[in-house]
Amino acid sequence: MKVLMLDQFSEPGGGQSMMLSALEAMSRAGWDALAALPGDGPLLGKIEQIGFETARLDCGPFSLGGKSVADAARLIGQSPRLVTQIRRLAERFGPDLVYINGPRLLPAVALARLRAPALYHAHGYLTSALSRLLAGHSIRELQAFVVGCCRFVAEPWSSVVTHERLTVVFNGVAGPVAPAYRRNFGVPRIGCIGRISPEKGQIEFLRAAAAIHQKLPQTRFAIYGAPMFSASAATYADQVRTAAQNLPVEFPGWVTDVDAALAELDLLLVPSAGYEATTRVILEAFAAGVPVIAFRAGGIPEVVEDGRTGFLVATAAEMAERAVALLTGDPTLLCAVSQAARASWQTKFTVERFQEQILRAMETAAKSAPAMAAAGRTVTSPRREGSS
Repeated sequence: MKVLMLDQFSEPGGGQSMMLSALEAMSRAGWDALAALPGDGPLLGKIEQIGFETARLDCGPFSLGGKSVADAARLIGQSPRLVTQIRRLAERFGPDLVYINGPRLLPAVALARLRAPALYHAHGYLTSALSRLLAGHSIRELQAFVVGCCRFVAEPWSSVVTHERLTVVFNGVAGPVAPAYRRNFGVPRIGCIGRISPEKGQIEFLRAAAAIHQKLPQTRFAIYGAPMFSASAATYADQVRTAAQNLPVEFPGWVTDVDAALAELDLLLVPSAGYEATTRVILEAFAAGVPVIAFRAGGIPEVVEDGRTGFLVATAAEMAERAVALLTGDPTLLCAVSQAARASWQTKFTVERFQEQILRAMETAAKSAPAMAAAGRTVTSPRREGSS
């Protein structure tokens, strides 16, 4: 099978990591892919290392999250050229499926009117009503299949696609072969891991850290990550560093070996904003056996079973109270949660399970082409001899 893969970023975010996992499985299955992305981010090189061709798209740069006014104006201005690029890529490559890994590309794909069926992989909740309206209209025009990374993300599209075309495939991650969670009874270490941005909640992490530090002054904290995708993220990162000045907080930066970072922690705090999906780092902590305290936000309650595989709280103050109680209480509770979280990862959130399910969803979407043609969808036939 041939898949045209489209993404609105070439920097390594959670959605891009899942696309890489899908591409690795596609390579093993003998599929062919052409991945088109904007900019010159490291994702392009990683895709080429897997063995697939890449191409550049003239779109962006965009900020992460809801569209800003500048994003909207930029997208409108770029649309004619973007539509032409996507159409020419499809004419040259002749895909059996178009995989869309970002909502900002949906309108251009709809306007390109390609023959191949489309699958939109939704990794986040669109906070802007205008963005949801535009994306929903495009999905409807494409008769697209939608895969959500959790029910919270998938549910908004239930009004624009049929039940058969809407699927939930939870993210999957690799993990250490045999982690052994051992509470550090000397100096407790609590961390937050992820892209530094408001939706990840580093300021809330610091509020919790301040309250924990009052009760347990020996505790040390670490914020792993870096600002990405936009200038506003860099501004937020400056605010985070300012807020951390009077606390024992380290900033190790972006980490490629998440398992190594998790191995240094007694607890992982995940103070994500209310529109967060399931956040990949929770699953990585599950795999590493590191107990998680997370905000009861977005799709997080779909993967964390409170009191068994992790802990769900509503505020930074409650997060701090729970952390202090765990660090000063019966250590067997943390060990039990660590083991239950690891077992949950092994049955629900491995990368192999994700790859199997996402390829099955892609195959189902690709097989819809005859039914779409019979329904009379107007399409542009691909010309295999064309060039981009």
